[in-house]
Amino acid sequence: MNPQAPAPASGPLSAPLPQPPQPPATRPASFWAIGWRALRRDARAGELHLLLLAVALAVSALTAVGFFADRLQQGLQRDARHLLGGDAVVRSDQPLPAAFVQQAQALGLELTQHLGFPTMARADDAQGGAARLVALKAVQDNYPLRGQLLVGLAPGDAGQATTEVPRPGTVWVDPALLAGLGVQVGQALWLGDSRLTIERLIVLEPDRGGGFMSLQPRVLLHHSDLAATGLLQPASRVSYRLVLAGPDAAVQQYTAWAQAELERSGVRGAQLESFETGRPELQQTLERAEQFLGLVALLAALLCAVAVSIAARVYATRHLDSCAMLRVLGLSQATMARAYALSFVLVGLLAGVIGVLLGYLLHHGFVILLAELLRAELPPPSAWPALFGLGVGLTLMLAFGLPPVLQLAQVPPLRVIRREVGGIKPASLGVLLLGGIGFAALLLAVSPDLRLGLIALGGVALAAALFTAASFAAVRLLRRWVNEATAPTWLRLATRQIAARPAYAVLQISALAIGLMALLLLVLLRTDLISSWQQATPPDAPNRFAINIQPDQAEAFQASLRAQGIERFDWYPMFRGRLVAINDQPIDLEALPTDRGRRLAEREFNLSHSAQAPSHNAIVAGRWQPEEQGAISVEDGLAEDLGLQLGDRLTFEIAGVPVQARISSLREVDWSSMRANFFVLFPVSQLPEVPVTYLSAFRAPVAASFDAELARAYPNITLIDLSATLAQLQQVLAQVSRAVEFLFAFALAAGLVVLFAAIGATRAEREREYAILRALGAKTALLRRVQRAELAGIGLLAGLLAALAALAINWALARWVFGFDWTPALWAPAAGALAGAALALAAGWAGLRAVLRTPVVQTLRAAAQ
Repeated sequence: MNPQAPAPASGPLSAPLPQPPQPPATRPASFWAIGWRALRRDARAGELHLLLLAVALAVSALTAVGFFADRLQQGLQRDARHLLGGDAVVRSDQPLPAAFVQQAQALGLELTQHLGFPTMARADDAQGGAARLVALKAVQDNYPLRGQLLVGLAPGDAGQATTEVPRPGTVWVDPALLAGLGVQVGQALWLGDSRLTIERLIVLEPDRGGGFMSLQPRVLLHHSDLAATGLLQPASRVSYRLVLAGPDAAVQQYTAWAQAELERSGVRGAQLESFETGRPELQQTLERAEQFLGLVALLAALLCAVAVSIAARVYATRHLDSCAMLRVLGLSQATMARAYALSFVLVGLLAGVIGVLLGYLLHHGFVILLAELLRAELPPPSAWPALFGLGVGLTLMLAFGLPPVLQLAQVPPLRVIRREVGGIKPASLGVLLLGGIGFAALLLAVSPDLRLGLIALGGVALAAALFTAASFAAVRLLRRWVNEATAPTWLRLATRQIAARPAYAVLQISALAIGLMALLLLVLLRTDLISSWQQATPPDAPNRFAINIQPDQAEAFQASLRAQGIERFDWYPMFRGRLVAINDQPIDLEALPTDRGRRLAEREFNLSHSAQAPSHNAIVAGRWQPEEQGAISVEDGLAEDLGLQLGDRLTFEIAGVPVQARISSLREVDWSSMRANFFVLFPVSQLPEVPVTYLSAFRAPVAASFDAELARAYPNITLIDLSATLAQLQQVLAQVSRAVEFLFAFALAAGLVVLFAAIGATRAEREREYAILRALGAKTALLRRVQRAELAGIGLLAGLLAALAALAINWALARWVFGFDWTPALWAPAAGALAGAALALAAGWAGLRAVLRTPVVQTLRAAAQ
């Protein structure tokens, strides 16, 4: 037996069957490719327009405000430095050690030194030999380092800018000194032992400052002429000023060194000044302006977050069906989530770039509109607003846009046949936490002040929660309030529309309320801010100070003012006293808590008395009791510098006689008010044992001869003309106020666009609902009334909630950030409700009027697809 099987026969029937061709192995598409294709498809279909517009608008709003605020702030700092005459100043009561000059030279800073002190100036005997107290200032050739002197040749000249200083042998003087001494330009002026020639008149001195001695008529002379006058004596009250200018980094390095050196070496009577501290009449204004500009940007960020959230939700809703189909075809949730995350990052970058470019162009529009007001070229912007704008675009997309879109990866495949499943749900707690952290980081990054950011952030977060709760409760109660049996048809339908979809109603009311709250808050703060500036320098603010009025001249001087039509004027007795003891203990300068307190304790105080508390001073502690004997009222800043408290006993040496009094009240003094102010006031109408002169502050009439006539009638008084200083201050305040108004107008426009987007977010749902009602026979006129009633109701509730929240946040900001005297705006709730209804109706007309024009068949077919 052959164990091997026979060989198979050959032939066509025995040949192996051919195998079908195998398809080439394919790799699953990467999320990069899917995300890029989805981005291109959505861009061609217009699906990204609303989202791109929202982010671009957000970034353009922030960067336009940021670019302009950045340039404006740099310009304000530059102008404030002009008011100092430099970038930083070291002021001292005695010559500074040489190390201060050497350090400035080592850092490459430009410097100049000048000194000033009060002294007597007199006319030549040929002109009558009259004498006046003046504020003498000796300057070097490179004075001033910042700003410009304006000089003229005759009283009333507008003045011309000059880079020169008085030539040796000459002086420049205030015009008021000519009338006081009866001299003219070109004639002689005696200063001590020197006979100098009056060459020009000072129209504007950039660094004049606001101290009391600066109120005396100014005499400017060359530093080389000072020694020959013989006026500089060991007992002279001289103020030495070392003025520096240079790059910001070098100036900051020097100020840090100088501050440490002053604390280390204990140089008595020395103080470092900068544009933030050197001019008290501008410091508060600049601080408030910076805070308000930061708040404008902060609330713009808030509006932008609302816009992006709404746009992202609309985008996600429109993509539910396509994502369900992708799930049916096998696309994993992780791949879909990464693809959409990639798309949103790219959209955020693109929108950020567009927004930065638009913001840069828009801020140039602000600069052009403010060209006449600014009267100077603003510094170029820094790169920070552009980088911040790009960061804002990505932050908004990831923190507010991505959470609802990521829900698309969780859409069940069943939605392909059952469209009622798989809708966009409210965000989970984790997503809300992520968005809240992103939102908080954004607001705090925008805010220049941590307290401002925290109050705004906490207020907005609390308000958003209250808006949600209140709107949800209102929707639940709406059906109970409307009687189905007696209410008109349009009201019943509007009520059903709102109650049938409570989530959408809550979303719209909350979004509208947040946007309106931001706008109302800006309105309230802008009004308070500009009002506070106008109160600081009102049109009738005093522009003349008269001092050294003798008691026997008091009635005649007041009668002279009234004869010129001056009915309102400050009038205070004034006397000088030195603080010699606190609580019966002699003054120990080293024990005082601040360097300013030590400097003040070394000098005499200008004291006064009045039975009535000054109307422009606020009592912040204790009680002002008219005619209270043995009591005094102290300025709260002085109390802090000297470590004083209510009830402490102060002993002053007045005309060689010790006078003791108890602190009965503390006053808050606004040193920027251009009014007569004192550190210490006795609350009594008479102090018969104290020799006094009188001080008056008033608004002079426009007559050019007023000063000369007053000086001839009362040759012994010193009349100080503050018109130029007041005009300079009012110009800066007007500039800041106008800038605030323009920035507010832009933020208002951005907020209105967000409100329009909030109303239009439910367009698709309204189209389907109205199409069904129209198919059932509802008339267009009826549906229009339904739409108006629904929008008006939502707007009224949102406006009322927004106004109440805005008042609460305004109170907190006024009290803890801006320092306003807050008065509740009783008109705000009614105005907010009406504005909300009007804006909702306007937005509905603009965004939803086409809903009633779309053919019913077209809408129902689109809904069925």
